Amino acid sequence: MAMFGKAFEFLRVPELRKKILWTLGLLFAYRLGNHILLPGVRPEVFIDRIGTQSGGVVGILNALSGGALGSATVFSLGVMPYISASIVFSLLQKMVPALEQVAKEGASGQRKINQWTRWATVPICIFQASVTVTTLIAKDIGESGPNALIPPELFASFFYKCALVMILTAGTLLIMWIGEKISEHGIGQGTSLIIMAGIIARLPTQIGSSFVGDPDNRTQFIAEIIGIFIISVLAVVFFTKAQRRVPIQQAKLTRGRRQLGGARHFIPLKVSAVGVMPIIFAQTLFVIPSMLGKAPGLGFINEYLGYESFLYLILYTGLIFFFAFFWTAVMFQPKEMANNLKEHGSFIPGTRPGQRTAEYLEGVMVRVTLVGAAFLAVIALFPYFANSFIGTAGGRGIAYAIGGTSILITVGVCLDLVDKINAQLVMRNYEGFASGQTGSGGWARRRESGGGDG
Repeated sequence: MAMFGKAFEFLRVPELRKKILWTLGLLFAYRLGNHILLPGVRPEVFIDRIGTQSGGVVGILNALSGGALGSATVFSLGVMPYISASIVFSLLQKMVPALEQVAKEGASGQRKINQWTRWATVPICIFQASVTVTTLIAKDIGESGPNALIPPELFASFFYKCALVMILTAGTLLIMWIGEKISEHGIGQGTSLIIMAGIIARLPTQIGSSFVGDPDNRTQFIAEIIGIFIISVLAVVFFTKAQRRVPIQQAKLTRGRRQLGGARHFIPLKVSAVGVMPIIFAQTLFVIPSMLGKAPGLGFINEYLGYESFLYLILYTGLIFFFAFFWTAVMFQPKEMANNLKEHGSFIPGTRPGQRTAEYLEGVMVRVTLVGAAFLAVIALFPYFANSFIGTAGGRGIAYAIGGTSILITVGVCLDLVDKINAQLVMRNYEGFASGQTGSGGWARRRESGGGDG
C-alpha cells in the first residue's frame, strides 16, 4: 500500500493536479477532433482502402499523426508539418549565425523563433494537404468509381478541393495550438504527448485486427506479442537512460588558509541523444521514391525499393547512421564545450584544456553515437523481423505498434513525463522543508519547538 501511496502522491499536490487535468482535457479535445470527418467523405470506404495499411507512406504518416489519416478527419495531417518546421529551424540555428544569435537572446529570442516556426508550418501544411488531396484521395476516386471515397461529381469541384486543403491546414494549426497550451499550462511537452496519445489510441484497433489467422495458435501468438513488447520496452528504456559520463575536475584555488574548488563532476553524454530524429529523416526521404513508384512507368522503383526489399533495408540502415552522425555533428559542439570548461577553471583529468579537450570529447561522442545509431537501426528494423517471427496474417499491424518508431516515441515521452512529475514533487518537498511544512514536521518546525521550550 505504501508503494501505491507514493505512486499517486502527485494527486495530492494541487498545482500538479491542475496541470494534469489541463493536460488530459486538451488531449481529450485533440482526440475529439479526430472524430470530426471531412465534408463529403465516406469514412468506411477510406478506412477499407487506406486506413488499414500499416506500412508504406500511409503507415508512416499514420504513426506520426495518430492514425487520423486513416479516418479522413480534420486532423488528418497531425503534427507532422509542425515537427518538420521545428526540425528545419533547429538545424538552421546551428548553421546560420544570425539565427544562432537570436536563439542566444533568451526567452525573447526563443519567442521569435517559435513565431517563425509557426509561420513556416502554414506553407508546409498547404503542401502536404494538397498532396493528400491530389494523390491519395484522387487516386481512390479515379480507380473506384461509384464506390469512391468521395462522390466523383463533388470532388470535381475546384472549390471543394481548395476547401479540403484549407480544412486540413486549419486542423494542423489547431493541433499546434493545443500542443503549445499543453506545454504552457499542462505537464510535459505538448507535441510529444499528442503523438503518444495518437499512437496509444490506435493500439486497441491494431490488437483487435491482429487476431486473424489460425485460432489454434492464438495462445502462442499472444505469448509472442507480450514477449516482443517486454523486450522492446526494456531495450528502449535501457538505451534512453544510458549515459557515457566524462569526468571533469575543478581547479583548486587557495585563498589564505582556505582551498576553493577541487570538486569532481562529470559530463553526461547520452547514448540516444539524437532521439527518434534519424528514423524520421530516413522515413521522410523514402516517402519520395514511394510516391514516384506509383506514377505510370515507374513501377520498378517500388520493386527495388519496396518496404520489405533487401535494398530498402540496407539503404534505410545507412540513412539512419548518416542522420544520427549528422544530427550529432550539428547539435554537439565540442569546441564550445571545451572553451566553457576552460573559462570555468575545469578540465578533464589526463587531457590538456583547449583543443585537446575538444578532440577528446569529439572522439568520445563519435563512439557513443555509433552505439546509439546501431540501437536506432535495430529498433527501426525490428517490425520487419517481428513480422516474420510472428507469422500471422494480422501480425504486421501489431508489430508496427509494439516495436519500432511507435514504441521508441511512446517510451521516451513516458520517461520524460515521469521525470517532470518527479521534478515537481522534489520542488514541493524542498519548499515544504525550507518553510517547515513537510509531512513529518520538518527540521525547521522541530527547531522552533525546541526554541520555545528554552
